[in-house]
This record gives sequence, structure tokens and C-alpha cells, in this order.
Amino acid sequence: MQRGTPSSTPDVIIGADLGTSRAKAVAYDAGGRGYHKAVADVELRTPAPGWMEQDPDALVEASAGTVREVAAAVEQGGGRVVGVALSGAMHSLLALDRAGQPLTPAITWADGRAAAQASELGRRPGAAELRRRTGTPTAAMAPLAKLRWFAQEEPELAHKAARWLSVKEYLLLGLCGEALVDHSMASATGLFDLAARDWDAEALDLAEVTREQLSTPVSTTAVIGRLAGDAARRLGLPDGTPLVAGAADGCLENLGAGAVDEGVAAVTIGTSGAVRCVVTRPQGDPTGRLFCYALTDDRWVVGGPINNGGLVLHWAEHRLFPGLGAEAEQQGRSVYELVDELVAGVPAGAAGLVCLPALVGERAPWWDPELRGVLIGLSRGHGREHVLRALMEGVGYSLATVVDAMEQDGRHIREVHATGGFTLSPRWVEIIAGALGRPVSLPDDHEGACFGAALLGLAALGLADALDLARQVAADDRVVRPDPADADTYRRTYAVFSGLAERLAPEFAALEELRAAHPRVAHTLSGGA
Repeated sequence: MQRGTPSSTPDVIIGADLGTSRAKAVAYDAGGRGYHKAVADVELRTPAPGWMEQDPDALVEASAGTVREVAAAVEQGGGRVVGVALSGAMHSLLALDRAGQPLTPAITWADGRAAAQASELGRRPGAAELRRRTGTPTAAMAPLAKLRWFAQEEPELAHKAARWLSVKEYLLLGLCGEALVDHSMASATGLFDLAARDWDAEALDLAEVTREQLSTPVSTTAVIGRLAGDAARRLGLPDGTPLVAGAADGCLENLGAGAVDEGVAAVTIGTSGAVRCVVTRPQGDPTGRLFCYALTDDRWVVGGPINNGGLVLHWAEHRLFPGLGAEAEQQGRSVYELVDELVAGVPAGAAGLVCLPALVGERAPWWDPELRGVLIGLSRGHGREHVLRALMEGVGYSLATVVDAMEQDGRHIREVHATGGFTLSPRWVEIIAGALGRPVSLPDDHEGACFGAALLGLAALGLADALDLARQVAADDRVVRPDPADADTYRRTYAVFSGLAERLAPEFAALEELRAAHPRVAHTLSGGA
């Protein structure tokens, strides 16, 4: 991030992101320069195998706290906040009673309790046409499947629900008193007709909800109100500050990375990961491999998500090699820096070790919650450095399968722009470039969703053209190109990787039955990283 100093803060807009386990806020001026940043973590809970929940009030308060912190820094620097624009993690769901109080925790995208309902929806006649209209794959992450789970498994609770919404909508409700959802967040529910920009009648019937139980859709660049009273004080902002709806975090990552033109994709690795590109008309995928979500009134984002990104290294640090963190701390370095050094001496291909990093099942392009992680080719000669490299390459190959699906769908990807925490690891960026076989551009600002939200906010307030400014900022990115000497190794290793999921699917299904027969073991395996 390009940073100003406290004594030179100009007028700024705050981009605020409600992530799955973390809230962030960053201030940007009209030229795209970032000045102040705040981050707050929120606990994720796993009360049952495959479930992943969070306290919606805790996340909302964490988000408000980050905005307050940034607003205070702006004021101290002599600047002025001219607006706030929001980003939110997709696919979350919670129920409110008639008094507006939560009946449920927030069910996150990673929650797999609705896998059976998703499978049922995917097999029904008309499933392909519904995917084409809504742009959302038939998967457990989608609120459509989650709502069907509540209708079937918790009918009394579902009957009490006066409203169903995402955590971002819950924040908006508290700030402006209206139940509103931007087109981007709505388009990731499986309930929204992309072309009509309205709730889909068939999807509502399948979810057993009414449109009155859902929020009113608005444009991502809508100024939905001006903060006043308690809402303004909650964010530490003066009365009259404009609040812009914003969009879903994944779509905003593309905007924030400047990946807005044909042939340019954004690759993100945070906890999970994704590959996405911007298109000029909605194109839902009837096969269900790829998604299509709204970005603005005339731009949509097509791509595919993977479950296993940064969480793979987090798992290795805490479960496989628990001494890594302490070792890095003793050396005064981050874990990323230590891992980079360890894998630097391992050649591409990890000395014949290949990893399918499906620790929590996998989404695109297979959409199989029963997939699990595999290391193939393990020998006595392999050490932790080889395993770590294989894990990092496995994430790269997972992203490559999404790129393949996008190209098969008619979209040629010539280059990628990187966002997410993995950009702090130079070695991993090199690995991703090699696994994808394409140059990777690295932005100065690693908070793509916050920057994307700020760009939409600047456009909504008439202060900048979001797409043009995104391109201008991206023009200064550093580019990492694949090493030609490693190209053949990556290509041959990927050929082994790409068939693993399909070949091992029957074995994974058998193992899932075995785990289900031993609930205590299944619960143990579901906890932690």
C-alpha cells in the first residue's frame, strides 16, 4: 500500500471489508493511495463436523471498530472522510426474528451442513437452467442450499424467521434501518436472477422463503443513506457521511487488483482462493463449474473458488510442523519468511512429491465436499521443505484447474493479477506463476477488497471512474514471470495432479462413510486448522 503520513492525510473514502474471520478498513484518496489501515480478527466456531459459524454481532462490531480506528487516524492527520463503502464475504446466512434479533449464528461460506440439500438440488430437473439464471453453482456454500437445510432440518426455527440475510446486510440494517442487499451479494445466493436483477421465483420456492423475508436489492454504487446519530457515532464519523452499498469481496478483489479487462484474471489466495475475470454480460454456467456474480450495473465477474488456500499452510504450521511458528519467532521472522527460505532449495515439482490439498473438500471445478488431501510420491528422502513446497504447488495446481475450466468456457486468460495474503510470500508467488504458466502482477496494496470497495464508493460519489482508476493503479504493479527452465516440470506434474480428484473420488466416498460410522473421530478431524 502506498501510504501517506499523519500530517498529510487528504480527503479520503474508507473501504471496509467484513471477511469470514477478519474485519478490515482502509482509507484511500481519490488517486487510489492508501493512508490508514485497521484489522480485527473474529472467532470462527465449529460446533459440529462440517459446520462453520461466527457471531454476527461480534463481526459487525469488529467492522465498526476498524472504521472508527481509521476515521480517528484520518482526523488526526487533518483529513476528512467523504464516504464509506462496504465489502462483505459471500454466502453467509443468518435469521432474524420480528424484533430484528438473531435467531441463528452467521453460517459462513465454509459451512458444509447443507451438502445433502445441494446434491438434491443439483439432481433435480431444471437445475442447469436455474444455475444459468442465477449464476451460482449448486453447492452447500450457497444460501439457497442452506435455506433448504433449515426448512428440512429446523422447520420450527425457519417458521420463526422474519428475515434471512447476510452479515453485510445485518450491518447495513443496523446503520440505515433498512433491509437492503447490493446486487453483488444477492447474486451469490443462488436466489437472484442476474438478468432481471430481482429474486428468482423458482429459487424462492425451492428455498421455502418469500421475497418479504429477503432484503431489497440495490445497485452496488447506490448511496443508500447518510450516516446520522447513533449510526455515525458507531463508526466514529460526522453526521451526513455518505454510505455506499458496495459489493461482494470476491468481485471487489478483481476491481482492486485492476483485473477488469478481457484476458486478465485476478487470482486470490487468502484462507481459500479463487480465479475470476470481468465480463460485460451475465453468463451463468449451466454445468455448475463456474460462478457469475454482479460487480456493477454493466460488469459481472466469472470464475471459480477453491476451498484450500492459505489454510493449507496454516494447517501445516499448526498440525504437521507445529514448531514452525516458534522457530520463526526465535529468528525474528514471519512464518511466510521461514517457509520461503525452506522451500527455496527445493526444485519445481517438489522432487516428485504431489499434493492434492483438499483438506476441507473442494469447490471449483469439482464441487465435491468429500474430497480430501493426498500426498503422492512420499519417500524417505523427502523432508518438511519438500512437503511444504508440494502443499504450495498443490494450491497453484488447484487454481490451474479453475483456469482450465474458464478457458474451456471460452475465456482466454493471458495474465493474472494477484491479491490476498499469499502475495507476502515471494516464493509462493513464483510457484503460482509457474503452476499457472502465466505472468503474475503484484499490487502495492494487498487489501484488494477494501480498495475495490473504495473505488466503487469514489464512483458513486462522482469522484473517480472506478475501472479507469483501477487500471491506472495496476499499471505500476510489479510482474513475476514463470521460470522457463521449470515450465516442463510444472506441466508434467500438473498432468498427474489434474486427474487425482476424479480417480480417487470412490476412495474418498468410502472414507467418508468410515468417518461417519465413527462420530468421535469425525468431530476431532473437523476442528482446528
